[in-house]
Amino acid sequence: MDFKFLIYEKEGYVSRVTLNRPKVLNALNSEVFDEIGRAMDLAAADDGVHAVVITGGEKVFAAGADIAEMATADPVSVYKFGETAQGALNKVENLPKPVIAAINGYALGGGCELALACDIRIAGESAKIGLPEINLGIFPGAGGTQRLPRLVGAARAKELMFTGDMIDAARAEKIGLVNQVVPDGEVLSTAVKLAARMAQKGAVAMAMLKTAINQGLATDLASGLNIERQCFSLLFATEDQKEGMQAFMEKRKPEFKGR
Repeated sequence: MDFKFLIYEKEGYVSRVTLNRPKVLNALNSEVFDEIGRAMDLAAADDGVHAVVITGGEKVFAAGADIAEMATADPVSVYKFGETAQGALNKVENLPKPVIAAINGYALGGGCELALACDIRIAGESAKIGLPEINLGIFPGAGGTQRLPRLVGAARAKELMFTGDMIDAARAEKIGLVNQVVPDGEVLSTAVKLAARMAQKGAVAMAMLKTAINQGLATDLASGLNIERQCFSLLFATEDQKEGMQAFMEKRKPEFKGR
């Protein structure tokens, strides 16, 4: 599959999606969001991909939505843009495989929202993260108003979105916005190593685990427990479950087949 604004690579069981609009700091327009969605479709359909890393390269993750595209937009075109953006990020969030954001430099606006849709966020020490849309007379429209409060709590999310302030990586880690802060030169390698570790786990169990967490968070506790029970039970029809438990009893490393 050809991409104009992304680089899609695969090494072992890990695919790497690199945003590639360096002249505009990886600004996210409708074409980029569409390509992100197509990249997730590609990863979902490939049984040889067990985990995904999304990066913007060594200097910037993504500095936000493409304001040049949005400045003269009308409500109808913005609604369509929102459908494209939210649709793409929903595919990131619901990909039945772990997705890790490797954040260097700025992750602002739509770039922050892309990171929020990932399962894990690794940030460089000099990363700057924020949702500054309020300073433009708008607010986050690609999932930020929904995903950020679920991640860091409503009060902290409101503070970030109401002020539009950027925060550094240390603050982001403290409030739970990122999982880990590492030296700038180690962001991508750390993310890839973590993805490779996750890729060695049982692919079916990983998919069911992600489903149980994501769907459970979107409902009440009783319903979430029911989702968990169903997903957990289904795993006992898989070869991987039998192999995993047999390997444990035989004190050896399991050889999962993803079925």
